[in-house]
Amino acid sequence: MFARHHDQLALMARLLDAGAIWLAAILASEVRFATAHAPIHQFIQYFGCAIAFIVLPGFDVYTSWRGRGLFSLAARLMSGWSLVWLISLLLTYLLHQADSLSRLWMVYWYAFALAGLVGLRVVTRAVLNLLRVAGANNKRVIIVGFGRTGREMYRRATAHHTTGFKISGIYAAEGESTPEGRRRITDSAHIADFAREHGIHEIWITLPMSEHRLMQEIAFSLRNDFIDIKWMPSVLDFDLLNHNVGNFLGMPAVEMNKPPSLGVRGTIKAIFDRGFSALVLVALSPLFLLIAILIKRDSPGPVFFRQERLGMDGRVIHVYKFRSMKVHNEHGIVTQATRGDSRVTPIGAFLRRTSLDELPQFINVLKGEMSVVGPRPHAMAHNNMYKEQLDFYMLRHRVKPGITGWAQINGYRGETDTLDKMAKRVEHDIFYIRNWSFWLDLRIIFWTAFRGWVGSNAY
Repeated sequence: MFARHHDQLALMARLLDAGAIWLAAILASEVRFATAHAPIHQFIQYFGCAIAFIVLPGFDVYTSWRGRGLFSLAARLMSGWSLVWLISLLLTYLLHQADSLSRLWMVYWYAFALAGLVGLRVVTRAVLNLLRVAGANNKRVIIVGFGRTGREMYRRATAHHTTGFKISGIYAAEGESTPEGRRRITDSAHIADFAREHGIHEIWITLPMSEHRLMQEIAFSLRNDFIDIKWMPSVLDFDLLNHNVGNFLGMPAVEMNKPPSLGVRGTIKAIFDRGFSALVLVALSPLFLLIAILIKRDSPGPVFFRQERLGMDGRVIHVYKFRSMKVHNEHGIVTQATRGDSRVTPIGAFLRRTSLDELPQFINVLKGEMSVVGPRPHAMAHNNMYKEQLDFYMLRHRVKPGITGWAQINGYRGETDTLDKMAKRVEHDIFYIRNWSFWLDLRIIFWTAFRGWVGSNAY
């Protein structure tokens, strides 16, 4: 029913959005004005509704958002409404009515309208979710290929009834097990017949490129059927950092090794890092002075210890730490501190156990060499050793090293005296890079404040 009446439903959605913008303007007037307002506000109200009716469809907010996130839809709505709002504001200047326009009314209008546009989507999704739970508005799907990517697509599609997808059949190669209760298609030649017999709406192909002939055969056999075919490249078989699809020289390209924290989100992270480190250095300056005095009184030598480490993309940086050991020469051999290590000074033992020796690295963050959150930088000798022993070890250097990280709050800090311990730390570092978000950084910082500074493995 929804597919048959898509155009009517899209038109209704556009009218509802225009209505939300119109009502937002009235609400803004009620909040802003106690008496009658200038006519320009009513003119902008109707103009904005008309422009929104034309502009918003260009932001892909009226197509099917099944399987796509509400946050992404909200971001598109914000972009579209912001453009409409700016055009309306520009019109007041072109009409020489800017002096009569209330800036505060414009702010209220923007906020109320955005809340209304997003609220409509939230309500619509809630209604559709109820329908899907009841068994309506579902799309029947065949998954072709049941390797890692096929299993992951199955997991996501069946995780909740509200996704709106029903897996009706699975074509799997010999040796690939399929879930109980799902129809298994054993011969690829039967896929088209199965699709017609069961009223399939979509076919998800999760085969690798090596199976291009089979993909062509499936597409050709369904050339006269109105069935959507989606190809999800089997990128999960590549244990790399990223699998985002972009456009390169006009052709689709899969980013397989680009850290997800780059781009606009990376800029946000960099701004946060600089601001946060500056605040920490100012706030903790008395503590820095106290620690410096204690170090100087405890043993001869400098207050700070500098050591070469690898920064982002393998660039050499000099990491600052409070000196926690007696001055000694390692002759090019880096030996990790162990329990009862005679090189560690009394105050140094306390600093290492509480991770206070790491605080000067906020200077590295302020310089842009490190991040507040990221994989911990290892000694150069350890990099040379472990990159030959652990697969993908060097991928952790595709981002800036951090003062704290996902591995540290999960207990993998301090001495790594076995290969398994280092493997676990690297596993957590790679997980962090793949799943990076600003909220994950805040979560790690929060937990570091409570449980990440101390640990039984720090000597």
